[in-house]
Amino acid sequence: MTLRTRLAIVAAAAVAAAVVIASLAVYFIVRNELFSPIDNSLRNAAPAIRIPRILNSLTPGPRPHELILHSGFGGGFPVAYRLVTTNGTQIVPDYTESALGPLPVTKQARGVAAGGSSFFADVDAGGADARSYTTQLGPGFAVQIFVSISAENHALAKIRLWLILVAFAGVALASAAGFLVARAALRPVRRLSDTAEHVRTTQDLSRRIDATGKDELGQLATTFNAMLESLDEAAKRQRQLVQDASHELRTPLTSLRTNIEVLATSDELPADERTQLLGDVVEQLTEMTALIGELTELARGEEQRPPFEDVRLDLVAEDAIRRTSRNHPDVPIDADLAPTTAVGMPATLERAFANLLDNAAKWSPAGAHVEVQLRDGELVVRDHGPGIAEDDLPHVFERFYRATAARGMPGSGLGLAIVRQVAEAHGGTVVAERAPEGGTIMRFKVKNGSSPSASSS
Repeated sequence: MTLRTRLAIVAAAAVAAAVVIASLAVYFIVRNELFSPIDNSLRNAAPAIRIPRILNSLTPGPRPHELILHSGFGGGFPVAYRLVTTNGTQIVPDYTESALGPLPVTKQARGVAAGGSSFFADVDAGGADARSYTTQLGPGFAVQIFVSISAENHALAKIRLWLILVAFAGVALASAAGFLVARAALRPVRRLSDTAEHVRTTQDLSRRIDATGKDELGQLATTFNAMLESLDEAAKRQRQLVQDASHELRTPLTSLRTNIEVLATSDELPADERTQLLGDVVEQLTEMTALIGELTELARGEEQRPPFEDVRLDLVAEDAIRRTSRNHPDVPIDADLAPTTAVGMPATLERAFANLLDNAAKWSPAGAHVEVQLRDGELVVRDHGPGIAEDDLPHVFERFYRATAARGMPGSGLGLAIVRQVAEAHGGTVVAERAPEGGTIMRFKVKNGSSPSASSS
């Protein structure tokens, strides 16, 4: 069963329930309006009836336990009535005997004669629909007053028929309207389904849905478009990563293959040249290992990230400084690290800090100091190298970008790209600036870092 059909059925069921409830309410309201005046007139007529003074003038009726009250003693009353006693005897005025017919005396009526509660009832009096009111008239006597309700019952029957017809018509109209409304309401869902199927079959992530409404379906379309945009961006990044990786790996692989072929085919190669070639092979393998590691780091950073935790940025920075000092012992690092807490991933933050420090140490001449400062979630790394050219500043954090001055130096061009990825993953930023006195300043800031001393002041 389709969603449209289910919605139409639900709409029809809801309208049917509403129509049935409304019809029942109308029926009982009309019935009450019809019978309320009748009940009031019956209740008001009871006090006008008097027990005949000469009960011994009653004559037996044609039925057992029936006495006939002749009109000379109590006739002329405008409505049909009878008296009943506690033992079941009924006293019927002669002018109403034929109208009432063989109407039995019920246990409830005898109870009223004995002092029970008054009550109304619908009865068949002489083949006609009648409404009766029974109340105590005196000790041991109850009076039952009857009035025809054939006209009222006929009117109620017509009302019932019309209500049933209206109910069926309402349900039919509700079903049709529900089907049309469901089809119109689900049209955006259909477009969403068609777009999803198109993306699945064609892998075309550039397809979008026209999200014009501001309701829940419009929000769903907007969210779906945002998801497609994210997937499209991820696919583009993946393709770019594969293209860049294949381009960057082609050159060292070609050079490595050439050197290995030379070593394999040249039996009379001088020892110094063989040693140099072996050194080149080892160096090229080291560069490829570093490149593959950085590519893996970039790819891992784009996958689902581990949950964040509280991180002491100053301790992370100290670990990164120790690693850089081991790799570049000729470049001193001056650190001013304030205790700083943030929420993030310690391993990726340490990798980003290490990349910034390694980049600064690589560009610093021997003996030149690298200055590191940490305050309020911002790590500032300053070197005293040649600095970054103005044209290169906007591109230093792009993947595989190598400035003109850096193309003769070892590196893959991925270190600063990893730094930017880590910063964005932590809701922060990283920028490169030219220092006024020469060199470069890198500013890495996370969104939620804070220093205890700053927060308490």
